[in-house]
Amino acid sequence: MSLTVFLAVLAAAAAHASWNAMVKVRLDRFASMTLMFIGMGVFALPVLFLVPVPQGVTWLYILASMAFHTGYRWFLVKAYETGDLAQAYPLARGTAPLITTLGAALLLAELPGAVAMLGIGLLSLGTLAMSFKGGDPTAGFGRRTVTYALVTSLFVASYTLSDGAGARSAASATSYIAWLYVLDGLWCLTLALMLRGRRILTVMAPEWRTGALAGGLAAGSYWVAAWAFTQAPIAAVAALRESSILFAMLISVAVLREAITGWRVVAALLIVAGVVALRIG
Repeated sequence: MSLTVFLAVLAAAAAHASWNAMVKVRLDRFASMTLMFIGMGVFALPVLFLVPVPQGVTWLYILASMAFHTGYRWFLVKAYETGDLAQAYPLARGTAPLITTLGAALLLAELPGAVAMLGIGLLSLGTLAMSFKGGDPTAGFGRRTVTYALVTSLFVASYTLSDGAGARSAASATSYIAWLYVLDGLWCLTLALMLRGRRILTVMAPEWRTGALAGGLAAGSYWVAAWAFTQAPIAAVAALRESSILFAMLISVAVLREAITGWRVVAALLIVAGVVALRIG
């Protein structure tokens, strides 16, 4: 992985943690998540006039990604409704790199080198450990939070593989991601109206500024990831994105006033070690 790709993905990780925190602090997280993805579509709309229309199999990847992102959003919101950001977020993300690595090996015949594999393992271990409260793995865990978070990780791995392959199949990563954002934004709005009716628009309207900011951060963050998928092994990029948990920890402590423990400091050091290994690998 080149230094340019490495630094770009780290910056994207910081943006990713930021929009997750925005979703966590809103009173209606479903509305906040919907508004954010609509915002992503609005940001991407002008880009459609500058990029080629996807062809052939790329459309299948876009449709698959929309389905996987729908599941991801639903279960992530449920995890945030039942657990702390500093617990639900890392638990949802911690197993995804391992699943992605296995999927990339089986479906794409792509396996990172030994040092990069070590980095993926360290990042996953540190991310999972970050969700423990204190030194007791069972302290503060709710069964529903764990279930929602782990199902979320399956969807994360699924859309990561789909988008990695899709970006590679398209004329450019920008073309793929712009069309995905616009279509997914329209689908989010449609689904929200189906589930909540027109009253969802009333709920979202006062929060449009937050939605626009979160949408911009999310759009930029995942565009970088999609581009990185075309430049480096998908599993390595996916794992490096999970360094966002370091930024999420800082946000949870400084902004949301959630507790930090010595256990989480150790977990952070594991994540840093994984990041270094991925850079070397």
